[in-house]
Amino acid sequence: MGSKLATAFFAGLFFAFFLDFFFVLGLFLNYIQAQGIDVYYNILFADHQSYVVFFSLVVVFGYLFIFFPSTKIATIIFSVCFVLVNLVQIPSVGFKVGQMMFERTDKVIQEDEYTYIGKVVYEGRDTIWFHEDELDKIIEIKISKIKEK
Repeated sequence: MGSKLATAFFAGLFFAFFLDFFFVLGLFLNYIQAQGIDVYYNILFADHQSYVVFFSLVVVFGYLFIFFPSTKIATIIFSVCFVLVNLVQIPSVGFKVGQMMFERTDKVIQEDEYTYIGKVVYEGRDTIWFHEDELDKIIEIKISKIKEK
């Protein structure tokens, strides 16, 4: 029973990682790169994980592929999930999902003597990519230079 649990865990880990990889890849290509944001894929992948969702998928897929009596049904369920996750590979869908995940509208940022009004397009580890309304372009602002209000 112990080896079957370990097998279920690793099978679930593999399938959950596979789905997660393609989801983040769609966001990276269709939202991050489409806006010229300079973020490395691995950082995006690591910083935006929902561990609750990820490990829930590990449990579900581990159970489906190891303990569930019908491999055919498990394969169909995984295939449907794969198709749904890969919808973010469509540029308009990936961009919209990226907006829902990363964009914050109606923000005011004070940096040194400048005040920017617009929306946060993406917030990285040490930089914010901000669409400034007046300039109508995306600017990079170092988080360390932002003055708190």
